[in-house]
Amino acid sequence: MTGQLDRGPARADLLQSLTGLLLVLFIWGHMMFESSILLGKDAMYWVTKMFEGEPLFGKPYPLLVSGVAAIIFSLIAVHAVLALRKFPGSLRQYRQFSAHMGAMRHADTTLWYVQVVTGFAMFFLASAHLLVVFLQPDNIGPYASSDRIWSGRFWILYALLLVAVHLHAGIGIYRLAMKWAPIPAAGSKAMRRRLRFAMWGIIVFFLGLGSASLVTYMTIGRDHADHVGERYIPSYRLNSHHAVPASE
Repeated sequence: MTGQLDRGPARADLLQSLTGLLLVLFIWGHMMFESSILLGKDAMYWVTKMFEGEPLFGKPYPLLVSGVAAIIFSLIAVHAVLALRKFPGSLRQYRQFSAHMGAMRHADTTLWYVQVVTGFAMFFLASAHLLVVFLQPDNIGPYASSDRIWSGRFWILYALLLVAVHLHAGIGIYRLAMKWAPIPAAGSKAMRRRLRFAMWGIIVFFLGLGSASLVTYMTIGRDHADHVGERYIPSYRLNSHHAVPASE
């Protein structure tokens, strides 16, 4: 009797790749929206209200942000569980892998190791960030976010998360392309070089964008330190004849 082929590992691998791709696309989009602070406080305020559904429903619903945070955390948890299948499971295995990596000096093996380290760090750093967003979805805005980053000392968490998440995302996309893209064997070396160059370009771009945004939030938070808790009112509401106090 012919034994049946176990498709479980292949399906788990595909699911790991899909959840990873969704998370990368989310974090890149999230970074672009977070960087709206570089365009000014009004721009960041508008983005905040957009995600709270105000343009669609007529008033903000911060619980929508909590819902997104819960979905992203679920994706991270599934992705992490699937990725753990390939991590060294003991100190002995880790030592064997380290010796193997040192002997081979293979760039892609080293990149995989960086993904292991950043993935481990991200599970804790991203979980802490998502917990705050989930529990305090109405505490997001030009002043609220800046106060949390500066007066709440969250800049330490976000600086570490910034490095970990963009290294992990950039390397992850590169490895997904190498794994799933239909690359001819004859041109694999050239394609690998191009993809690696693109990977580092993307990582540098998002690290630069994220660093500029973080410094801007820190600057606003420092200048607003004597008024922690005060909410931002956009200029278009201040200039309106019917201006009312706004909550972030």
